[in-house]
Amino acid sequence: MPNGLDAKVNGSGTARKSGETPAAGPMNGDGNGGAAGHGPAGPDVALSGLALANLPFVEELYFQFLSDPASVDPTWRRYFQSLNGSGAGNGNGAAALVPPAAFRRSIFAGAGAAVPSGAGIAGSRISVRLLSERVQRLVEAYRELGHLTANLDPLGLVRRKLPPIAIEDFGLADEDLDLVFSSENVAGPDRTTLRDLVDLLRETYSRSIGVELAHLHDVELRSWLLSRMEATRNRLVLTRADRLQILNQVIGAEVLEQFLQNKFLGYKRFSLEGAESLIPLLERLVERAARSNVVELVIGMAHRGRLNVLANVLQKPASEIFAEFQDKFDPNDPGSSGDVKYHLGFSIDRTFGPTAADPAAHKVHVSLAFNPSHLEWVDTVVQGRVRAKQDRIGDTSRTRCMPLLIHGDAAFAGQGIVAESLNMSELDGYRVGGTVHIIVNNQVGFTTSPHDAKSTTYATDVARMLQIPIFHVNGEDPEALSQVVDLAVDFRQRFHRDAIIELWCYRKLGHNEGDEPSYTQPVMYRTIAAKPSIRMAYLAHDAANPAPGGAPAITVEETDAMAAAKRHALEAQLEIATKLPTAPRPSTFAGAWATIKGGADSLVPEVPTAATPAEIQEVTRAISVLPGNFTVHPKLKPVVVDGRAAMGAGNKPIDWGMGEALAFGTLLAEGHPVRLSGQDSRRGTFSHRHSVLVDYNDGHEYTPLAHVQDKQGTFEVRDSPLSEGSVLGFDWGYSLDMPEGLTIWEAQFGDFVNAAQVIIDQFLCSSEAKWHRVSGLVMLLPHGMEGQGPEHSNARLDRFLNLCVNDNMQVCDLTTPAQYFHALRRQVLRPYRKPLIIMSPKSLLRSPAATSPLSDFTSGTFRHIIPDTQAQGHKHGQRDPKQVKRVLLCTGKVYYDLVATREERGYDDVAIVRVEQLYPLRRDDLLEILSVYAERTPVVWVQEEPKNMGAWAYMNRELQGLLAGLFHWSCVSRPLSASPATGSTKRHAMEQARLMADAFGKGT
Repeated sequence: MPNGLDAKVNGSGTARKSGETPAAGPMNGDGNGGAAGHGPAGPDVALSGLALANLPFVEELYFQFLSDPASVDPTWRRYFQSLNGSGAGNGNGAAALVPPAAFRRSIFAGAGAAVPSGAGIAGSRISVRLLSERVQRLVEAYRELGHLTANLDPLGLVRRKLPPIAIEDFGLADEDLDLVFSSENVAGPDRTTLRDLVDLLRETYSRSIGVELAHLHDVELRSWLLSRMEATRNRLVLTRADRLQILNQVIGAEVLEQFLQNKFLGYKRFSLEGAESLIPLLERLVERAARSNVVELVIGMAHRGRLNVLANVLQKPASEIFAEFQDKFDPNDPGSSGDVKYHLGFSIDRTFGPTAADPAAHKVHVSLAFNPSHLEWVDTVVQGRVRAKQDRIGDTSRTRCMPLLIHGDAAFAGQGIVAESLNMSELDGYRVGGTVHIIVNNQVGFTTSPHDAKSTTYATDVARMLQIPIFHVNGEDPEALSQVVDLAVDFRQRFHRDAIIELWCYRKLGHNEGDEPSYTQPVMYRTIAAKPSIRMAYLAHDAANPAPGGAPAITVEETDAMAAAKRHALEAQLEIATKLPTAPRPSTFAGAWATIKGGADSLVPEVPTAATPAEIQEVTRAISVLPGNFTVHPKLKPVVVDGRAAMGAGNKPIDWGMGEALAFGTLLAEGHPVRLSGQDSRRGTFSHRHSVLVDYNDGHEYTPLAHVQDKQGTFEVRDSPLSEGSVLGFDWGYSLDMPEGLTIWEAQFGDFVNAAQVIIDQFLCSSEAKWHRVSGLVMLLPHGMEGQGPEHSNARLDRFLNLCVNDNMQVCDLTTPAQYFHALRRQVLRPYRKPLIIMSPKSLLRSPAATSPLSDFTSGTFRHIIPDTQAQGHKHGQRDPKQVKRVLLCTGKVYYDLVATREERGYDDVAIVRVEQLYPLRRDDLLEILSVYAERTPVVWVQEEPKNMGAWAYMNRELQGLLAGLFHWSCVSRPLSASPATGSTKRHAMEQARLMADAFGKGT
């Protein structure tokens, strides 16, 4: 393994060749031997040039000096005298430093190097201190390096490069084993023999559990871990009943895999065989969490072992799983494409009854999140769901809802979103009180071996970025498994941080059941083929480690009876499945979702979204009246405070920032929570929002919208880390468990959303079709061609429109603050949840043209398409729309460019119609608006984007047949381009001028 297991206890350096001696005198500052008669400048300077390999010689010479000062070179004698602060050796203080005879070697030397024996002075105070220091180094070596010598691999194929920790490496010898030392810093008695101490350390750190502690510098949590582990020697003693229960769970996993293999030969199932220990591990974790007052547990995992977890942990009826294998579906339900069985989720209430130690019953709701094959991308989705659940029940300590993520070793090491999610774990806006991670280490990827998949010692090394424990455990030691589960859950509940368990096991079959793994790992798979099952390994462990109280060992006959009972039960479930007409659907609209709908947009009516004048005034007061002890930034007072007060009073048109604040504030006043997160979202990328104000004098913060009413919805606006995929996943997950709230993710620039494409493709646009799960998440994507270059212009509107089908989401490019206000309120007030994608503005945020009167907020509703009232009500008076010679259809910012050009050039015979909601497109409404114009009038789609981007391809697909024979249909855009925009400001201006000329039919 790279970087791995070749650490040296004693440091490194070029060893002296046999017979070679160091310089006659101590080194000077240049690393040269000091001249006779000239003492060194000081101890640090004298030794600074010595190679590490020469330190044993100096140590030996020093002990010789202590016994007989005259026996060493005068230069060295003067140097050693300067160290002692006295003129001679053999004094009570100096002689007491001579080590006892038990020290057979130097702490600096290699194995077998001897030191001179001095007088027997083991009872002296200083020699005991010296000995104790060496023992303490031994203790710390076990704590920090013991995991490198632990027995983790059940296959026995991993070669650990670090030899077992030996007392000789620390200047200790067998003669010292029965000496008694202070052990106050080790759990257990205050004094113990070296022999007992070594036994404790080996059992704690080098048996079947390896614990990484070297990266932990938090004294409290490190001390807690040391105490918990050393007090029990990292071993949880299991009774015979406990062992039978674990064996029953392992057998349940084993029998299910065998049953599926026999009954559904050739079907993919991504078997758990070789890692069946995951099931008792999860069972214990769920129960431990429930008994630790956790009421909601959300699990995320990839496909390997998922069916087994569904059946044996979430207790999904096996008949439903079998029906999915039988591929029973409803042909009359074309709106649901479904997903493969090993991507599906499930949820159940688990109750753990009273025990002798705990007389109460504990109930926990366990959910397994739906997940595509993109492995780790579900991580932050699960964490977002848990955060929402915590907020719903007021779990401010974040101890009652827990996320559990199950990873593969190759994915945990290889996928960057893992590091992103770990980084988010301690951030206030994304904290969930700690996630328990289980890495199922199969010791192979699809076909890739670990040395080709990671540059680290362990697959878990990325987690060393956090102050959290990392437990490595051999999957064939049930007591070790139980111990690390208890430690991980208890650590999470106490310190509210993540905990990592790496389960070392193997994959019995190939990546899938039809794959041949021995092509690429022949040695490993010969070993696996000859290896007994985990059931037999557990039986062997039980026989070798008798249960307490003299209980008899568990017999093969007992386990055979368990297996027979489980096979019988599965046969009964298969009979039930055969009689089912279709595989059961998951329950979708229940609980918090009971009043919400998905499906077709046309089946859910619009709702009033206007606010009353009193509500507007209430929100205006909250954002413009600040506490007396708060000093706002001088530049913000006239704009954000005084300016918005004037807007709310109707004295100024309302701009985009104020329109958004009114939408947020009125929803909050009605009791709806609002969460907004994204890069720089508190201020806003374009300094337009200022939702959190910072005191100009002392820096304390004030959030005006948190003070609209005494009883209001929670307002949470968060600056996110510089990550798109993980944060969008978190907020999408949050929206799944907060349907009554407004949940928004905002990109810094819309262009950057491509870093989150997996979440968009695999979750956001397809979750309803695959899993019957809907979301009301809003995405704000700043978009517009404004001369800012290829990476700050285009949110790839075309990509979203290409994903639109069956009313799976809503896509808008809005032109007024009032439209934005109504769109946000509609997203919450309408009992309909689909993702809302908004191409949000940049330059329009401060454009005087892009404002709305107060009356647009207190009346009206969202408008899908806005006709051209100016063309119909011309400045010279009402005119006949039939005089219009050209109709321009557009969306978003380009509308204002077109209006400005029309006014500047006097193109009064051109109408401009805005399509505010591109999808679902209200085609009938558009036809009604166009019906006032003469037939055969040119209708031109105008967009700023290149022709192969933007909305043109979508609009042409939607409207070409609709407009055929009625109007001449065409497009004006920038030319086809591989890049979204030019990087030249002058070229941008030239392109924009040409676009305007072509739009009005005046181009050349």
